[in-house]
Amino acid sequence: MQDLAGRIAVITGGGTGMGRELARQLVAEGCHVAMCDVSAAAMAETRRLCEADGLPQGLRVTAHVADVSDEAQILRFRDAVGTAHDTDRIHLLFNNAGIGGGGSLFIDSRADWERTFSICWGGVYYGTRAFLPMLRKADKGHIVNTSSVNGFWASIGPGVPHTAYCAAKFAVRGFTEALITDLQLNAPHIKCSVVMPGHIGTSIVANSRKLQRGDLSDELPAAQVAQIRHHMSAMGRDVANLSDDDIRNMVKERARRFQEEAPTTAAQAARIILDGVKAERWRILVGADAERIDELVRLSPERAYDVDFFQSLAAEVGWRLGR
Repeated sequence: MQDLAGRIAVITGGGTGMGRELARQLVAEGCHVAMCDVSAAAMAETRRLCEADGLPQGLRVTAHVADVSDEAQILRFRDAVGTAHDTDRIHLLFNNAGIGGGGSLFIDSRADWERTFSICWGGVYYGTRAFLPMLRKADKGHIVNTSSVNGFWASIGPGVPHTAYCAAKFAVRGFTEALITDLQLNAPHIKCSVVMPGHIGTSIVANSRKLQRGDLSDELPAAQVAQIRHHMSAMGRDVANLSDDDIRNMVKERARRFQEEAPTTAAQAARIILDGVKAERWRILVGADAERIDELVRLSPERAYDVDFFQSLAAEVGWRLGR
């Protein structure tokens, strides 16, 4: 699918980060876009940026509020796409939505763990199930599932559990790889790709906390501050002298650094993904850090969770924050 002009793309998590940049770059190539997100305001900003870039005449960019962890909402999103774009088919499906959280089976709540897993894995599964009939009706189709380097390396550093996110991203990778044969046998005109980004400059850190508490405001409430304090204490950090505002500032600073100091921007990541889709690559590593992690884990899988493995890797790729 070298020429995207006139095609129809569906993007989950289109309000921020890589989803937003995918929308902008697809529109720039003349592709119709239907996006979903839990935030109407974020999608409105994505659409404004698409228009500011120069929206080609007649191109449709539609926004639909939907929680990808809820299959009923995904099915309503699918039906709304058909109506808004006056079509019974799509060509590109980007199962992109994701959050972090629920890192520990011991410290974090079951609700947080399952929320993260349900969005990061369930969103991919429900999205694929829902839109597969529309992909089958197209002359060509491509499913693009966002996993992570944490889909083959379950770590963001020693002493930091990351179980829900990693488990979900491993599931996304395995599902997509299994889809290769399933599609070859049953729908050979549809291709699939698994995307494995390294540290990308997005707002996932800030957004994850909002989605975990079910509140899209920027203010961190006292209950979540207390939860973060408990988590830090359980991980061995002395929090006795930290005020609630100290913790809020630490959280904001971590989110800022994650977005602004990443080695790869969301726009660069979107370009790598689209280039990979056009080349029909089923495995798309995003960022020099992702490529290096892939090499090192393959080279020394038994060492992948040793402290010195991470320290050496972080120094080599210039990480200041883990993914």
